[in-house]
Amino acid sequence: MSNQITLDDKGSLRGSLTFAFVILLGMGLLYSLAGTAIGRSLFPQQATGSLVTHDGKQVGSALVAQPFADARYFQPRPSAAGYNPMSAAGSNQARTNPDLRKRIAETTAAVAARDGIAARDVPGELVTQSGGGLDPDLSPAGAQVQIARVAAARNLAPEKVAELVAAHTQGPQFGLLGEPRVNVLELNLALDAKQ
Repeated sequence: MSNQITLDDKGSLRGSLTFAFVILLGMGLLYSLAGTAIGRSLFPQQATGSLVTHDGKQVGSALVAQPFADARYFQPRPSAAGYNPMSAAGSNQARTNPDLRKRIAETTAAVAARDGIAARDVPGELVTQSGGGLDPDLSPAGAQVQIARVAAARNLAPEKVAELVAAHTQGPQFGLLGEPRVNVLELNLALDAKQ
């Protein structure tokens, strides 16, 4: 009597391959389609990337920062990824890294000069990158230090710009998660609509 196992049973090979194909089809295709359909029906805006449209044209995403070089716009946090979502990342430099300290000092001086404030009044978020490098939001303080510059560049009263900042300030999510924040893209679009 032999204890060898042979694979000459075509039925069990066929059954195994059929099972593998059904699982691959079910989990690879049907599960993905069901997840997408449920996401689009329950959260249509978020499932498509929270895209923002202006005058019928997509101008960005509420979830991804983008650069605004013009003085008429609020500036987001700096990006280690150059605002490129495909290479999103922080700088990964330690607080003690001399290169980081030098960059922060240079950025602080540039932001202070740009916004006409003292270097000590520059919020840390305007000179440091977020973990992913694409944070679309600022704290209200980060937006408030830019109000005078934006108002002057647009020939608006600073109070009107401050009202827009206040109107676009969102509280913590569900009332307890996170900090108050201002979405820079949405605020800048509201400024454009004002003029």
